[in-house]
Amino acid sequence: MRILIVEDESINANRLKRLLEELEPDCEILGIIDTVHETVKWLNTNEMPDFITMDIRLADGISFSIFEEAKISCPVIFTTAYDEYAVRAFKVNSIDYLMKPIEKNELQQALNKFKSLSKAKNNTDDIAGILKGFMNKPSFRLRFLVTYRDGYKSVDVADIDFVYSEFKTSHLFLKNETIIPIPQTMEELEEELDPDVFFRANRQFFIRAESIKSIANYFNAKLKIQLRADPEREVIISREKAPFFKQWMDR
Repeated sequence: MRILIVEDESINANRLKRLLEELEPDCEILGIIDTVHETVKWLNTNEMPDFITMDIRLADGISFSIFEEAKISCPVIFTTAYDEYAVRAFKVNSIDYLMKPIEKNELQQALNKFKSLSKAKNNTDDIAGILKGFMNKPSFRLRFLVTYRDGYKSVDVADIDFVYSEFKTSHLFLKNETIIPIPQTMEELEEELDPDVFFRANRQFFIRAESIKSIANYFNAKLKIQLRADPEREVIISREKAPFFKQWMDR
């Protein structure tokens, strides 16, 4: 079992290496890499490992950008201290998403998934098809049930223009310019809203392509978004998220 570790914190990398060697004494750790740049370079100049363990936030950026610059044909186990990237992780070659600190039993379960995948691969050449069987394809929201007068009403997700957070409360801004507060947090909504439709621009906003009036360059490689329905609201996309936003828009 040939494993590549992509991790920018030496303590976490060494712990992960030790756990892997305990669980799989015959495994070969091909290397420990701490940057997006070096990982892309390694993948483009070496034989593909059996699988990769990959931290999401690396020293020079977000590891999802690796998939844009290198062809990864093996399964990936993501390791991270952040839960906000789970949906995005399962849109690439992920077979598991482990939260730090990595627990030995959770890593064992991830390895078991990999072994099942490898066993199935012996019966088919379609690695993409096998991976789909292990991906927990998320089921996204179709509607919200919200309080209305003395009862409730249903709001279709298709009627939402954008979502914003203000004073620790999430709000749906509908296409008819109605604003409805909802109890879900922005973190919960990140798991419930389809990322093909809604992009989380920052901590305060989910936007959809149709809600955008203009996109402008901002200082320090950030982007500034102007919304059609509410142009006074300032939506800033960070330098780190800007490449993902451009990719999301350019489809």
